[in-house]
Amino acid sequence: MKRPFDSVISLSMITGKFLRIAATLFTTILMFGCGVSRQPVTRGVDPFPKREFRGVWVQTVGQSRYQQMNSAAMKHYLSEMVRKFDEAGINALIFQVRPEADAFYKSNLEPWSRFMTGIQGKAPDDPDFDPLAFLIAECHKRGMELHAWLNPYRVKSNISSQLAPGHIYWKYPERFVQYGNQLFFDPGLPENRSFICEVVRDIVSRYDVDAIHMDDYFYPYPIAGTPFPDDGSFNAYAASQGFSPGQRDDWRRNNVNLLIRQLKYTIAGTKPWVRFGISPFGIYRNKRNTPDGSGSDTNGLENYSDLYADIKLWVEKGWIDYNLPQLYWEIGHDRADYTTLLRWWNDNNFGQPLYIGQDLERSMKRNELDVKIRQSREMPFVQGNCYWYGYQILENTGGVADQLKRGAHRAKALIPPYTHLHQGAPGKVKRLAQVFTEDMHFLTWEERKDPNNPEAAREFVIYRFDAGEKIDISRAEKIVAVTSDNFYLLPYEGGRNRYTYVVTALDAFKNEGKGAKIKVVL
Repeated sequence: MKRPFDSVISLSMITGKFLRIAATLFTTILMFGCGVSRQPVTRGVDPFPKREFRGVWVQTVGQSRYQQMNSAAMKHYLSEMVRKFDEAGINALIFQVRPEADAFYKSNLEPWSRFMTGIQGKAPDDPDFDPLAFLIAECHKRGMELHAWLNPYRVKSNISSQLAPGHIYWKYPERFVQYGNQLFFDPGLPENRSFICEVVRDIVSRYDVDAIHMDDYFYPYPIAGTPFPDDGSFNAYAASQGFSPGQRDDWRRNNVNLLIRQLKYTIAGTKPWVRFGISPFGIYRNKRNTPDGSGSDTNGLENYSDLYADIKLWVEKGWIDYNLPQLYWEIGHDRADYTTLLRWWNDNNFGQPLYIGQDLERSMKRNELDVKIRQSREMPFVQGNCYWYGYQILENTGGVADQLKRGAHRAKALIPPYTHLHQGAPGKVKRLAQVFTEDMHFLTWEERKDPNNPEAAREFVIYRFDAGEKIDISRAEKIVAVTSDNFYLLPYEGGRNRYTYVVTALDAFKNEGKGAKIKVVL
């Protein structure tokens, strides 16, 4: 079968200081096509892992809470949200900014979301308020990442909802299909892929996002007895793309492959340091459905056959920068055992960053959350976890936030470095000094940030060691703060205690530079 791909970008389209990094990235993407999955082994569990992805999903689709807030109230809510996540040890917020071909940000391409203001296309009461820009600033000042979460194809989650007058649907209704009670972009149309990439390019070019994120919703979850209505696009494009009438499933998978590859090149050609992550449904293929027996020992719905999402191919080709499968089942589940799936994804990571999606409600109900996190840490190629859904941590449902603070997240952790994108490190922090004012005592250092240079310092890590203690910045429990500021307010302890503080810099790829140290009395 052919795998034709749209012509999406060339290195000649990238200019300036991005060229070297972009060239390295495109070379890496090509090299991943020859990747080989490594053999699994377990590892000892570090109770204080310094490098660990700790993400949280915050969905806006179906939410009414934001509709009840004016701009001032929403700013307060979002600020408190980030603060509480930070206190719970979260270091990456995956926030849904495009739930239904709409926007939780200022956009000339798509209307404001109805889940934000109650009516699609209605702007917030404060014309200067931009939730995405606000969240980015709140996250970055606490050393957290902001991943902009988009649903690529969904336009209506309820067919009765009203689209704004300026929505693209009204201009090109022939490019959309209804399936069940929902409306979707037809994934088989090249112009729809191009539009989705245009939306992503707009976000990446205008906002300082750390990543673009998509979840498991590609082709919609199948409705029994109801075929997806794509006869028009299949008849128009399948034959010319090398697919026979009996290869519709392969054609659908190729449509999603085309989108994923085009998105990766769109992001890399705009800002090479911005990552592209996917959180797929937890089963790639069941073993019984794979001719070579390479699938997982499970019996459930599949990414490959049901959602037409060939996530394993995307990982192997390097079209995504992290894979975050949703392993929401219980340990010992009769059709989809958590531990079985954890090991399968670990064994099929192809050297790419791999995180695990955890279902908080199920895990807390069965008292399995700590066990699942420990098991994920035992896997040599798993680099962290992400929690669904985030509002439960925000509201401390069942004491989950307290449990994370006391246990798995009792020390801060840094995002694992994206060394497949860049392996350098920022320079050593310079001019680290103490500053005293009438009522404050703080550290300050020289700040040489350049938002257009991903190799420059973006954030700073502050460590604290007792007097006489060996300086070892590999110890996560010594991290007291991660910040985008070039100062750190010191606590007052009565002038009796001596410490050594160390400050390091992180670049956009989370590579860490050498530390500068200073002795202080608090």
